Amino acid sequence: MSEGTGRADADAESSTEGRRAVVAKRVDSGDADLTEIGQLAAAAGYDVVGELTQTRTEDAAFMFGEGKVAELRDLVRRTDANAVIIDNDVGPYQTFNIGGKLPEGVEVVDRFTLILEIFGQRANTRKAQLQVELAELRYELPRAEAKASLAKRDERPGFMGLGEYDESVERDIKRQISEIRDELESIAEKEEARREQRRDSGFDLVALAGYTNAGKSTLMRQLADELAVDENDERHRDLDTTAESQDMLFTTLGTTTRRAEMEKRDVLLTDTVGFIADLPHWLVESFESTLDSVYRADLVLLVVDASEPVEEMREKLVTSHDTLYERNEAPVVTVFNKIDRLAPGELADKRGALSGVAPDPVAVSAKTGAGVAELRDRVEDELPDWERERLVLPVSDDAMSLVSWVHDHGHVAEETYAGDQVTVDFEAKPSIVARARAKAAELSAPPAEESA
Repeated sequence: MSEGTGRADADAESSTEGRRAVVAKRVDSGDADLTEIGQLAAAAGYDVVGELTQTRTEDAAFMFGEGKVAELRDLVRRTDANAVIIDNDVGPYQTFNIGGKLPEGVEVVDRFTLILEIFGQRANTRKAQLQVELAELRYELPRAEAKASLAKRDERPGFMGLGEYDESVERDIKRQISEIRDELESIAEKEEARREQRRDSGFDLVALAGYTNAGKSTLMRQLADELAVDENDERHRDLDTTAESQDMLFTTLGTTTRRAEMEKRDVLLTDTVGFIADLPHWLVESFESTLDSVYRADLVLLVVDASEPVEEMREKLVTSHDTLYERNEAPVVTVFNKIDRLAPGELADKRGALSGVAPDPVAVSAKTGAGVAELRDRVEDELPDWERERLVLPVSDDAMSLVSWVHDHGHVAEETYAGDQVTVDFEAKPSIVARARAKAAELSAPPAEESA
């Protein structure tokens, strides 16, 4: 069993106000890693003042052993913490039992409650707010019966925000879930229509995916123009900066879409919520409509933090591919980010070690811009093939409008004028080429009365 350790801050006496948390974790074997839960706690606004771990099988009543819970209580007292954050899926009875051993007023928060709290803080659009609410309700549903039982005992009024529970609670939760799903479905239909409209306008859709804190938002800053195309863009905190890029988990919760700078193609790049380890199925499902931006893209850039250990990178790559596998049909390009943090030779070693799960990755530093030009080239190479077309048009105002339209929706290799004709040699998406041909045919067709 590992030891519980208190880490009081240097200014502990002056920081008694605010949210002070002890983080704790139990594992069946090996050593418990508190790095991620510490980052999550910081992202939620907690000051982590103590840590405690235990290696043992799960205790049905307390999650930890009862002696370790007493150790947790003493650590809370020494650090003057007002919350205990447990990096496990803690059942309602276990939460109740742990809370009963802690000083009065100390909140017990499990991993998923913490994640939902962060999501709630970052939900700046109607869609994101609905998804957070849906996740909270799905989390609450299986706990409603247990909480009602605890509330009836009247042993700890207000425990876990119970309030008054009666037999209608479960029905109310199911009704709310149904209503939210209906509204999210309506939003999803509008977003799908907007995606198709963008494709019809000649845009290729590229999505950034990967674990939170991999540097997706920073990479978006390197690739994107400042032109915003999100309908909810005015609600994003990144309005003036293309995409917020902080060393913090979940700075991107909703989707942010920008035009990306490419040589030939018009590309819309979407930054989405980051993956995170060990997310339960109900939580992934709640954010399904956000992940549609990934599933329905023409190309996915899977961003990985290359400064992490190889085994951690491998685990995240495997989990990301599993998340994408069932529904994603677009090609996936793996991007090794943060190469500015690597020692000489380290990148080559990681490429070799991870070749099975990340064949031919693009190595970049979103911070310095290294490798970004190569990434742009790779994006254009991996997007669905364009068609080549050559149109010969009679010079007229309508023909000039068509030439301008082709410039806007494809890549014109050559435009020449000879006598009363203009020739346009261009590449574009097949749908754009088909529309250009139809428009050209209308220009070349004689008026109806002349052909009669």
